Amino acid sequence: MRKISFVLLIVIGAMGLTGCQGYNRMVEKQEAVTSQWGNVQNAYQRRADLIPNLVNTVKGYAQHEQETFTQVTEARAKATQTTINPENLTAESLQEYQQAQDQLSQALGRLLLIQENYPELKANQNFLALQDELAGTENRISVERNRFNLLAQDYNAYIRKFPQVIYAKWFKFDPKAYFEATSEAQTAPQVQF
Repeated sequence: MRKISFVLLIVIGAMGLTGCQGYNRMVEKQEAVTSQWGNVQNAYQRRADLIPNLVNTVKGYAQHEQETFTQVTEARAKATQTTINPENLTAESLQEYQQAQDQLSQALGRLLLIQENYPELKANQNFLALQDELAGTENRISVERNRFNLLAQDYNAYIRKFPQVIYAKWFKFDPKAYFEATSEAQTAPQVQF
């Protein structure tokens, strides 16, 4: 009887030790996802900070494009007001955030198309510098979103494996959502010369 109790005590102790290690690893992975979410938000904020300068530069050349300026300003305001708590990175909340950012991207696209109607704007150094900064920022956003998805995938896979799946449910480690391509991205753009 003592031998069975001793073996049972060792098994329970080993499970407890494994549980502690699994819990700590889940915390580390969850924190990595949360930290990377901060990097994603930082990249989007950089874009939002560049927009007023870009709008003002274009305004100087394109006085008759008020509707486009208004759309960009409204989209920027909505994108910067839409926030997500890193602890609640659900598919729905991430989709809402992404929709606000997509609306801003579309408005920026219209703003950048104005240069076709204003040849002197194409040569303006401020505009060109801002356009380059914006392109670089869009690349940063893409990189940060990809890194976020990789960390979310690592975290999600870890909490679904045995025995972590048991502890994850006990301690409410919920899966994180992923950034997904928009429906417009599914169709290749047509280039015409």
